[in-house]
Amino acid sequence: MSDANPQPDLVALRDAIASGDPVRAMPALTQLRFCEAEEAVPLLVLGTEQKPFLVRSLSCSGLGYKRTEQGWDVLTRLLTADEDPNVRAEAANALASYGVERSWPLLQAAFSADAAWLVRCSILSALAEQPEIKLIWLLELAQVAITDADGTVRVSGAEILGRIVRDGIDQLIGADARALLQPLQQDTDHRVVAAALNGLQLS
Repeated sequence: MSDANPQPDLVALRDAIASGDPVRAMPALTQLRFCEAEEAVPLLVLGTEQKPFLVRSLSCSGLGYKRTEQGWDVLTRLLTADEDPNVRAEAANALASYGVERSWPLLQAAFSADAAWLVRCSILSALAEQPEIKLIWLLELAQVAITDADGTVRVSGAEILGRIVRDGIDQLIGADARALLQPLQQDTDHRVVAAALNGLQLS
């Protein structure tokens, strides 16, 4: 802890977070970035137990930065159990930060089980941002995404396919992604069409 960032008053932060009032709790949660993980995580967990979804979402985000086993366990539960898709989406983002190898089985299962567009798009985005992600895993999710009833999810799936075309240009998987993009040029959503055309231009 540097002199520029004096030690936050943990008792005051706990009281603010436990109030459940977003006006008090959210600034307190952001102050936890100045704390060590062993101090911050119990308070972030407390935040995930509050009623306002904004407080729970920000707490999930914090658990993605202050990574501990306790945080992992809480995020794993929230990914499937929280009633609000904003919270489930933020839990997915945070879990991805624990590493692709560890988070992939959970995020793959959540992508298949959760129909909320926000959750599905968050999972796609979070995994695509991981440099060590396997293209075959992205292809698996993209194949599901492009059949989604929600156009926003289909756009995300098409964008992932475009990346696979680019990154796998000399591989069979690149040709597979290109073949999946072709029919999307006739999608009813103009955003999907644009994403498909953009992806096909990369090959």
